[in-house]
Formats: sequence, structure tokens, C-alpha cells
Amino acid sequence: MATTKKTKTKTTQRSGSSGSGQVRKKTSSRRTKENRRTMIIFWVALVLFLLPFIILGFILLSAAMDTGKPIFGDRYKDDLDPAITSADLSKVESAVKGVGGVENTFTNLATGTLRVYADISDSADAESAKASAEQVYSAVTSVLNPGTYFTQNNGKKMYDLEVHVFNQNKDTENNFVYVIETKTSSMEAPIVQLVSEPIDAELAESLRQDVENRNNPTPTPAETDEMTVGEGEVEQLPDDTEPAPENGSETTENSEG
Repeated sequence: MATTKKTKTKTTQRSGSSGSGQVRKKTSSRRTKENRRTMIIFWVALVLFLLPFIILGFILLSAAMDTGKPIFGDRYKDDLDPAITSADLSKVESAVKGVGGVENTFTNLATGTLRVYADISDSADAESAKASAEQVYSAVTSVLNPGTYFTQNNGKKMYDLEVHVFNQNKDTENNFVYVIETKTSSMEAPIVQLVSEPIDAELAESLRQDVENRNNPTPTPAETDEMTVGEGEVEQLPDDTEPAPENGSETTENSEG
């Protein structure tokens, strides 16, 4: 009986010690998992907090490194095909010089626009200038087909054409004429404008008068107390104002007193 009791006591002690060991292992494992989860949350939060500053720093650094460097680009990439060459411009100028009444001509090709300038006779009026613009346009398009060079095809941008016809008359107020005939690549037909004459003459005159008044303002009596007296005129003084003494009269009276 005594032996049996001792055996039971030892068995109970062993089972108790093994149970407590399992509890310790479970507690240690739980703490390890919690610590690992805490570290993961910490690093994720740290990365999310620093990410905007890293991106901003990269942008500022890139901008500082690119400061002073030109930015090259081509907005007509894969457009303007076929291109207008220097040889084409020479042919255009030769064709325009053959137009009657044209005294001088030159061309300018920039940013996808071909501008053709024609100086005509100083005595030309508006109607003759419009007629010359039509002739110059025909001369240009005889060299450069408008359907090929000055019309969009399948969404591809092409050149715009401007024909400038003008005279060099010194009397720019009465006899100066300036006509522009324009054909953009999105237009089916060109348009002619007489830009030397305003569409609304009254509005143009009003704007010119406003500019003149702004550049040469007229002084008002409230702006100055001085009055300008012309040569041979005498300034009129109010009745209750005594005339100023002549030079030396006041000094003489004081010396006599």
C-alpha cells in the first residue's frame, strides 16, 4: 500500500511538472509571435511615413541636377511628312518673283508654318493687293501641292501657309495696304484678310484715342496750381490781389524807413 501511494505521488508530480512546462512553452511562443507582429507593424508604419519624404527628396534632387539643362522636344514628331526643303523654298521664291507687280519677295519657314512675303508697288490699292495675294498663292501652290503639304492626312499634322502682300508706301495713313491669305492644314480653302483696314473703324479709332490719352495725359486744374502764360500775354490777377513789387522797390522803401 505504501509503495502504491508513493508511485501515485511521483506520477502526480511528473504530470504537474510537464503541464507547467507546456504552459511556459505556449506563453513563450505567444510572446514571440506578438513581438514579431509588433516589429512588422513598426517597419511598415516607418516605411509608409518615410515614403512621401523619399519621393519628394528624389524630385527635388532630380530638379536640382537638371537645372540649366535645355529640354529638347519635337511636337511635330511623325508629322510634316513630306517635309519642305531649302530647295523647295528657292523654287517658291522664284515662282513668286514671276508674279506681275511683285517687286521683292522672301520666305520664312518656322514652327510648321510657311510664310511668303511679297512687296508690291507703292501705288497699289486694296483690291490690287488682294488680286496679287491670290496670284502669289497660286504661284506657291504650283510648287507645293496644297493637298500634300498644307492639308492634314489621316490625323497627321501638315504645314500652314500664309501669304503676306503689302506695299512700302511712306504715306501709311492713307495708302498703306496689307493683305494676308491664310491656309491652315485643317482648312479646305484659304481665306483673305485686309489687315491694314479695321473691321470696326469706330472701335479702332476709340482704342487709338485711349492709347494717345494714356501716353500723353492732359493736365487738369486740380493737378497743378500753376498757369502757363505765353509770350506777349499778361497774367490776369484777381481784383483783391496786390501786384508784386518790382525788383528793388521793396529794398528801397525799407532803406528809406
